[in-house]
Amino acid sequence: MNRINLICLGVRDLKVALHFYKSIGFKTYEKVEEPPIAFFNNQGSKLELFPIEELAKDINKVNPPVIPERGFNGITLACNLKSEKEVDEMVTLVKQNGGTIVKEPEKVSWGGYSGYFQDLDGYHWEVAYSASWKFDENDMLIMEEG
Repeated sequence: MNRINLICLGVRDLKVALHFYKSIGFKTYEKVEEPPIAFFNNQGSKLELFPIEELAKDINKVNPPVIPERGFNGITLACNLKSEKEVDEMVTLVKQNGGTIVKEPEKVSWGGYSGYFQDLDGYHWEVAYSASWKFDENDMLIMEEG
């Protein structure tokens, strides 16, 4: 089981979240403005948006997990890019579409260039680049033995 096929984000307003992710470059075949669920066809793992109340009930109808207002849940998502310029362009796109920049991109201790943003539901995303990274033919990050 050494893979993640789908990442589901529980969102408070599916219509707004769908628009945000489409606006920052995520691709979907979804045609309607307010679907019951939305999938993005990324290179590699897929991203799903699902109303958070429905997601909680899907986990347990009788005793659904408590939905926090907002806050850090210990999980970040990451988008690894091929240049500092791409990182800066992504951060600009996020700002233009209502995302919150939590940390402006900067040189970081591990030798790369990285920043963080929050989407409209408070999920934290890292946008990062490292000159040492390699990508496969599908633009997926290659993890090699060190």
